[in-house]
Amino acid sequence: MTVRILLCDDHAVVRAGLLALLGSEPGIEVVGEAGSGEEAVAMAAKLKPDVVLMDLQLGPGIDGAEATRRIAALPDARAHVLVLTTYDTDADITRAIEAGATGYLLKAERPEELFAAIHAAAQGRTTLSPPVAGRVMDRMRGAARPALTTRELDILGQLSHGLGNREIARALFISEATVKTHLGRIYAKLGVDTRAGAVAVAKEQRLLP
Repeated sequence: MTVRILLCDDHAVVRAGLLALLGSEPGIEVVGEAGSGEEAVAMAAKLKPDVVLMDLQLGPGIDGAEATRRIAALPDARAHVLVLTTYDTDADITRAIEAGATGYLLKAERPEELFAAIHAAAQGRTTLSPPVAGRVMDRMRGAARPALTTRELDILGQLSHGLGNREIARALFISEATVKTHLGRIYAKLGVDTRAGAVAVAKEQRLLP
């Protein structure tokens, strides 16, 4: 099956490069090019492509995330939006996925990865660049665990300096029993059972300065 593609990027040079690249791949046909979010929405409604290859930053007008949302809301919407961008911040990823993007690829990916992602998107399957997948998983892991309180973070900070319960109690002007209670809660929230484990996970999740 030939996958019909609509390109959306505000840089003509980028569109030309993608057009040449995709034109060399059997089973992929570029049916249209858009230079703005508004143009992409209109062309998606008219051409009914299988996949819209969408950049996020599109200059004046609506951005790629908003264009994605509008394309997903079109009557009889059939196009799957595959984001292809240089931006991989948490905010960009979240907005695009919440808007309805099927996949999120970085422009640094190899051509064969792009081709595979296009075919996957045409079938409604999700494809994420490894750095993007890592960020998504980190956010999911963080959301799955209760947040540490300010006092728990204080104690965690003291732990990272190698202090024992008595030293922590003196430094924070609390009792040793209170320190032990907070440590138990910290271990439970971080999914660990040792002081070293708590510090290691805290550093991994950037809970410590």
